[in-house]
Amino acid sequence: MKIFIQFIILFFLGLIFSVEKSFSLEKIKIGLIVPLSGEHKEIGESILNSTRLAINKINNKDILIIPRDTKSNPETTFKVAKELHTYGVKIIIGPVFNENLIYLNQLNEVIFLSLSNKILNNPSNVITAGINAISQINTIKEFQKKFDVKRSIFLIPDSNYKNEIEKAIRETKIKLKDTFIYDTDPTLLTAQIEKLTRYQQRKQNLKDEIRRLENSNEVNKEKKIKKLEKRDTLGGINFDSVIIADFDEGLKSVTTSLLYTDISSKRIRYITLNQWFDKSLINEKNLQPIYFPSINIDNYEEFTQEYFKIYKKFPNQISFLSYDLVGLVYYLIYQNSFNIDNKIFYKKNKFKGKVGIFEINKNKINHILNFYSAEDESFKKIF
Repeated sequence: MKIFIQFIILFFLGLIFSVEKSFSLEKIKIGLIVPLSGEHKEIGESILNSTRLAINKINNKDILIIPRDTKSNPETTFKVAKELHTYGVKIIIGPVFNENLIYLNQLNEVIFLSLSNKILNNPSNVITAGINAISQINTIKEFQKKFDVKRSIFLIPDSNYKNEIEKAIRETKIKLKDTFIYDTDPTLLTAQIEKLTRYQQRKQNLKDEIRRLENSNEVNKEKKIKKLEKRDTLGGINFDSVIIADFDEGLKSVTTSLLYTDISSKRIRYITLNQWFDKSLINEKNLQPIYFPSINIDNYEEFTQEYFKIYKKFPNQISFLSYDLVGLVYYLIYQNSFNIDNKIFYKKNKFKGKVGIFEINKNKINHILNFYSAEDESFKKIF
């Protein structure tokens, strides 16, 4: 009897070892479809280099990254993705650009982790892995709560990104005083901001008050008039913050118009979306402090330095995300007992990467981000 039991134990141990051996013999194939030629070649090369860094960090010889060149073309993207699928690839990181997704629904056996941050009208087998508007607005909500910000106006440019922002506002249910769509043409923008901030009315209020004092018998009226003459407007505003969904020169155009209408960042809170630590914000003293959600700055700088040390140039911002995606895919495959199926991104899960925390649920990825301000010649972490 004892011999029989020992035989059973040895049999099952042998079975376990053989299963583990089969896992080790089978490579974990991850596709990577990025532009490696043409106009966006540098972006693709940066992403490829970053995935290599991630593979070295994981240090598992069974993980295999198979890159292909999309040439930033939808037809080529579909062609190389189909080729990867014939090699047994079931998860592909990429493509980079949203317009290259249009044919990928024909490969419904493959899961694509798009590096774009756009969430509207994507094929069902494409999971947006970029830092989308929902993740950013959820972080802004946390800022509102922590700092008692109650009357925010959301300023949205009339651009192709508008629908993404509006969807994120609905889904996050962020509390807003109002939303305002503005024209991206700087010649029209200032007049729109004047109307929003009641600039002409407040300017008239100042003139009326100075005239009233001039015609009054109030004590020290000359002193009061001189004080008022140093001001641009007079009167309150009905919001305590503006959330500006813009970047680069567009962001600066909006803040310039706000400053012109006497609405400075000292008077209300300027909040914007992820700026990837744009250093030009540090030089714009007039708009400071300006607040924004973003990735973890310490991890980003560490990654940048490591990348530069090896490749002698700085990485593209998107490549920081691709670095994490390799680890995320490996983690989920490991959690799923090395089975890759269409439910692998469906189960509720979390993964802590360099970018921050990835929240996975029902084939969606959101990010738990940090929050920063640009002020006093530096980026300061708020939470």
